Amino acid sequence: MSALDASIVSALLPVVGRALHASVAGIEWVVTVYLLVISGVLLGLGRLGDLHGHKGVYVGGFAGFMISSGLCGLAPTAAWLIFFRVLQAVAAAMLFANSPAILTSTFPAAERGRALGLQSTMTYLGLSVGAPLGGILTVHFGWRSIFFVNVPVAALGLYLSRRVITRDRPEGRTPPFDRLGATLFFLGIFALLLALNRGYVWGWGAPPTLGLVAGALAALSGFLVVERGHPHPMLDLSLFRRRAFAGSVFSSLMSYVAHNAILFLLPFYLVAARGLDPEHAGLVFMAEPLLMMLTSPIAGTLSDRFGSRRLTTLGLCILVTGILLLSQAGPATPLGSVVTPLAVCGLGLGCFIAPNNSRLLGAAPRQRQGIASGVMAAARNVGMVVGVGIAGAVYTTVVVRTGPAGVSQGVSSALKVIGALTVVPALTSWLEGEAPAEV
Repeated sequence: MSALDASIVSALLPVVGRALHASVAGIEWVVTVYLLVISGVLLGLGRLGDLHGHKGVYVGGFAGFMISSGLCGLAPTAAWLIFFRVLQAVAAAMLFANSPAILTSTFPAAERGRALGLQSTMTYLGLSVGAPLGGILTVHFGWRSIFFVNVPVAALGLYLSRRVITRDRPEGRTPPFDRLGATLFFLGIFALLLALNRGYVWGWGAPPTLGLVAGALAALSGFLVVERGHPHPMLDLSLFRRRAFAGSVFSSLMSYVAHNAILFLLPFYLVAARGLDPEHAGLVFMAEPLLMMLTSPIAGTLSDRFGSRRLTTLGLCILVTGILLLSQAGPATPLGSVVTPLAVCGLGLGCFIAPNNSRLLGAAPRQRQGIASGVMAAARNVGMVVGVGIAGAVYTTVVVRTGPAGVSQGVSSALKVIGALTVVPALTSWLEGEAPAEV
């Protein structure tokens, strides 16, 4: 549901903007604020799950998502839609930060990879069908239906979660929640991601960008100081002393940098350089998530049997190969030679994500599964924004120098940079070793 919602809204943003008489810059906040708020509250909501039980926070997420989706569908203006998307983001973060922890506590370590692989399949299924389903709903029922469709799904999820998920509220005295740490992290990550998200538009040396970066560094530095001195910190920094945990977080972040750089760059190549209409460009895009959807459960099952390190390293190497092949595409390249590298990228990500998530969660103790899930989800969201920031910076730099005729060259240059960066986690993934099976 969450992946479906994200892909539907992103694909139909121009339609929503026209209906609400909003500018392009204004309506972009419907997607931007959703991503920023989710990233800022993930760790705190994961920690709440550790303290008060993951089921309660997760069920609350379904209830909040159902209500906020209905409100988004009723929004009279763009400003109200953006506000309701903030509420929807908080509810989505309650789901994101606790669902892996619930899976990890429900399944034994020997089946963790398979469970996470099946979860990844549902995510990629949502990504794959989001754009075409959104188009069908909008044509027949109007753009508001893309939000209303979440209401019955969330209601069903709420009902099933209350009945099926085992109660896991910890017994005994609950430590206090680290409110100061949660606030500083939210402010720091919000400012940093906003700077990365808009920096290539405002200019990397512009005062707003530099001010946000400075504020982010101050808030995140304060966060680290608070966490080191707090008896019950929101983020247990000792987790990062575990080589497998820290390495898996870094690899996850870099994989999403690569994935979202591709998603950002390909429309410029397919639409601006090749002249495809959005419908056909969307069909080309589906090659990647479809391969991810097919590969992920198989990779998760294999990681249970043979360990995660070989699969994560292999997946990242395949991803690098796909990116570099894709970077060779020019204005006259046959579309088949574009679809194939995209499929290779999807194969690589499908081999990587479930085994890496299994290793990351396996490296964290049982009482820290919520915060580990939050870190995993935060790495995904930060990687999404960083990927767009890096790709946007390289692309715009090349296009400014070469003019509109250099669109294809700009995409190629940005993909080569992203491919080179993805080599680093491929090397570190092999050097990390296997995580001990703690849960």
